[in-house]
Amino acid sequence: MSKDAERAYLANLGEGGADHSLNKPFSDPQCGIQLASIGFIISLLPPAPAAVLDLGCGGGWTSQFLARADYSVTGQDIAPDMIALAQENARINDVGDRTTFICSDFENLDLDGQFDAALFFDALHHADDEALAIRSAYRALKPGGMLITHEPGEGHSQSPESIEAMAKFGVAERDMPPHLIIARGREAGFTSHRVLPIPALLHSTFYQERDYSGRWLSKRRWKMMQRAVRMLFSPDLKQGAIVVLTK
Repeated sequence: MSKDAERAYLANLGEGGADHSLNKPFSDPQCGIQLASIGFIISLLPPAPAAVLDLGCGGGWTSQFLARADYSVTGQDIAPDMIALAQENARINDVGDRTTFICSDFENLDLDGQFDAALFFDALHHADDEALAIRSAYRALKPGGMLITHEPGEGHSQSPESIEAMAKFGVAERDMPPHLIIARGREAGFTSHRVLPIPALLHSTFYQERDYSGRWLSKRRWKMMQRAVRMLFSPDLKQGAIVVLTK
């Protein structure tokens, strides 16, 4: 079962796994994009010291960033050794007074109406049942609270990295596009949503160097302009995105 695999994930990473997790995002090849992502998410949250539930927090790097921004953070993860690592992460970063960590299944939480915001940061796509996970988040929120998801879109489960992770560790690597998150959110009771570009998409669209030599309105330039306009006015509900759902 994928939940057993999630509980065993840190142990199965082997030597260096704990250090890698403790040093995230700086130990990650996508460090710059991960930093941009957590920065964008902080900009979307209600003002600190709002209470934030960090779902599937793993080793707690997102939790400690939120706590350093003066939020009151409860980190949740299914793996006891990940929770121990998250507690150590909070101690190292001197945010123990603003963080609490609980070991539980995010598909079945008993935290009714306690939080101003909840976050799935690259965690919802590991769920066995995303509908149950989103309902748990909905119940945990106060009226008017927000759920923010930062998840991969269609095609994620078929990427070489996902196929390798599923084969090696037995974890779930599912597509989690905005249209699915929005549908499950509506079923849970969320009343509105926003779909925002994920920083990885912004980077690939605007920051990667390209050769635009030749005609001013070349096919390559035209495709880039179309992509940028769609991001602003008609976001693709199939690709990875930040989704904000409001209770």
